[in-house]
Amino acid sequence: MTISLWRQHILPFTLLVGLLAAATLAGDYLLHRLNLVWVGRYLGIPGTILIIASLTYSLRKRKYIATGNPKSLLKLHELGTWLGSLMVLIHAGIHFNAILPWLATVAMGVNAISGMVGKLLLDRSRRHVQGQREHFQLRGLSRVDVEQTVFWDAVALDAMTKWRKVHIPIFIVFAVLALGHIVSIFLFWGWA
Repeated sequence: MTISLWRQHILPFTLLVGLLAAATLAGDYLLHRLNLVWVGRYLGIPGTILIIASLTYSLRKRKYIATGNPKSLLKLHELGTWLGSLMVLIHAGIHFNAILPWLATVAMGVNAISGMVGKLLLDRSRRHVQGQREHFQLRGLSRVDVEQTVFWDAVALDAMTKWRKVHIPIFIVFAVLALGHIVSIFLFWGWA
């Protein structure tokens, strides 16, 4: 069971976060090495667009839009936010010029990690409860007895499905800070 938990959940999560960190460092290093630091300055724009586009999944899930396969949109959400986060992190680089962009970057990182953790924990919990149900059904328990036996696990699973109540406010903090950063860029760079 421990090997399965490690292999199926902890290792993929660790690899995704580690890959994001390594790709960020490699991207920033390459831009500096190739004297293309200016490219990093503009990577925040496509990164932000990818993150915003990935919200299509949330809109579909809440039935604000009717088109699109939810499973496909979830995969695109995960990929889009990961790639968008990578671009924004390379954009942020290792430059400490102002507090607002760094607050937005930290909020984005916390949001991305909370999304990955929530997805992995929820998936693990669903599988556990389903496995328990199947185990007790194979032992010959009636459907009512099975549901009574897994009741507390099912209650815990239901509570875990509420992780979005944490993930969404973190996203809102990120969105407000990112919007503040974008507005300040327009004001101070003279774009507006």
